[in-house]
Amino acid sequence: MTDILAAFGWIGDPANWAGPSGIPARLGEHIVYSLLTLLLAAIIALPIGFAIGHSGRFRGLAVGVSGALRALPTLGLVIYLALLTTNLTIVPPLIALTILAIPPILAGAYSGLESVDRAPIDAARAIGMTGWQVFTKVELPLSLPLVIGGIRSGGLQVIATWTVAAILPVGGLGRFLFDGIAVQNYPEILGGSIIVVVLALVSDGLFAIVQRLVVPRGVTAGRVRDSAEGGRSTARPVPEGAPTT
Repeated sequence: MTDILAAFGWIGDPANWAGPSGIPARLGEHIVYSLLTLLLAAIIALPIGFAIGHSGRFRGLAVGVSGALRALPTLGLVIYLALLTTNLTIVPPLIALTILAIPPILAGAYSGLESVDRAPIDAARAIGMTGWQVFTKVELPLSLPLVIGGIRSGGLQVIATWTVAAILPVGGLGRFLFDGIAVQNYPEILGGSIIVVVLALVSDGLFAIVQRLVVPRGVTAGRVRDSAEGGRSTARPVPEGAPTT
């Protein structure tokens, strides 16, 4: 309890809120690093995941590659890339953490498209929609909650793991941990950890809100109607001769 009180005392100390090494500056750096990592991972993973989910091809390969990437030791990869490139900027940890964020985003993208009911897809194709129109107007809107869920999972990993990047001379909240360890300043170590936890919880809450907001209105209305009718299915019978799943 004494250590926790000391940590909150360190957080509340006005001296730790000023200057380029203060809490606001380090927090801003951490958020920028995390957003940049998520952006790069999404640019790589989302198109691949959508292509796999839409076509159904190479899913086994994607699962295998994702599993292999998850198994990589992040700290070891950061150090290896720093030694390989002799670069002590944010580039090595940015590459390492982008690799870490790809698997959950990739999984969310292809599993989101695979989870879409075949009935609306078949109906869209029956009225003459092209493959691109089916993807943008049917598959993508219905899969967005799971897609956002993948980004949410990747975001939590990135926020938590960017702290290890402070083993290099870069900014972010990890600086409080490594600088505190160097001088055995335990309130600073625990205080920095608390800030990382709070940032992760806030990020998770925001993503949870976004997940609820991206659910299509028709899907939400259908759930409410099913609940009001005691959970009875409201699906209409498939007409004879119509395409089935």
